[in-house]
This record gives sequence, C-alpha cells and structure tokens, in this order.
Amino acid sequence: MKQTPLILSIIAIAMAAILGILQLTQQKGADKGEGETTEPTAEKGAIVWFDMDRVLNEYDMYNDLSATVNTKGQGIQSEIDRRSKNLQNSFNKLQSDYNKGILISSVAQQRSQKLQEQENSLNKYIAEKQQEMAEEQSVMMNKILDAIKTWLDKYNETKQFAMILTAQGSVLPAPVAVGDPDLDITDEVIAGLNEEYVKTKAKGTEAE
Repeated sequence: MKQTPLILSIIAIAMAAILGILQLTQQKGADKGEGETTEPTAEKGAIVWFDMDRVLNEYDMYNDLSATVNTKGQGIQSEIDRRSKNLQNSFNKLQSDYNKGILISSVAQQRSQKLQEQENSLNKYIAEKQQEMAEEQSVMMNKILDAIKTWLDKYNETKQFAMILTAQGSVLPAPVAVGDPDLDITDEVIAGLNEEYVKTKAKGTEAE
C-alpha cells in the first residue's frame, strides 16, 4: 500500500506567509533619531508630504488592529499545525501497521480512504482560513487608510495645502524620492492620528 503524499507543509507555509505580510510594514520606516524634530514651515498652497511607513509604524490604531489580526492568524496556524500533525501520525501508523503485516489489505485500504477524506477536509479548511485571513488583512488596511484619509481631509481644511503626497520605501522612497524637511508633515500626521484615535476609543468605551 502506498502512502498518500501530503501537501500540508506547503499549504502551511503559505498560511505563514500571510501572517508575515502583516509584519512587513512594521519593519519599515526611517528612524528619525533622538532629539528635537524640525517643525514643518509649509504655508498655504504648498505641496507637502509625509512618510507613510512611519505613519503606519507609529499609528496606534494600526498597531492595535494588526496585533488582533496577528493573534487570530497565529491561532489558526496553531490549529492547522495540530491537525496536520495528527493526520501525519495517522498515516505513519497505518503504513507501519501494514508493513508489519498486522492489517489485511482490505482494512488498510478502508483506513487509507478515510485518511484521504480527512486530508481533503483539512486542505479545504486551510484554503478557507487563508481566504479569511486575507480578507481580515484587507479590511484592516481599508479601515486604516480610511481613517488616515478622513483625518487628512479635516486637517487640510485648516492648512489648505495645494497637495499632500505620501512617500513610502526606505531605499528610494516613492513618489517623493527627495523632499524638503520643511515640507515633511509626518510628525503632525502621526500626532494628529493618534490623538483622534484616542478620542474614538474613548467614545467607543462610553457607548458600551
């Protein structure tokens, strides 16, 4: 009797990759260093910019939501690992018993078919959870980006800048490869977003 080949390890790696994506943004962002930061001096009508990597890295809402998604993902991965290990052990035992001659072919075949069904069920579960985690990540980022856009719209009602650009990437940031520090509003954006997030959380607590 040939043992049914398992592809569980490959699928598990794919699941782990999704979790890894959630941590990539947190690893980015240029370090500003210690000491005082330069306050932007941009005037009305100016074109300003901010570092999106730094904003995400230091935005409390992003950190809170990503921690929740990561925790859920880790729980799913642990369950996948547990089920995969149990199934592999069952396959190994069946193969061992058959090789020892303590199972007749018909019984071994029946058990093999049941294990194949369990493997198919597990593969379906993994695919569903991969899709679920991808949706969780997408919803999380949409919430973050919507919160940033909403805050920027309100912020610019007062500042009235001609344009607000975002720079992203540590080697050659795009689209702002080089920018005047006086036009960098990153610190203001981070402070404003976190202040707004604190207010939002407080309102949510009061409503409970």
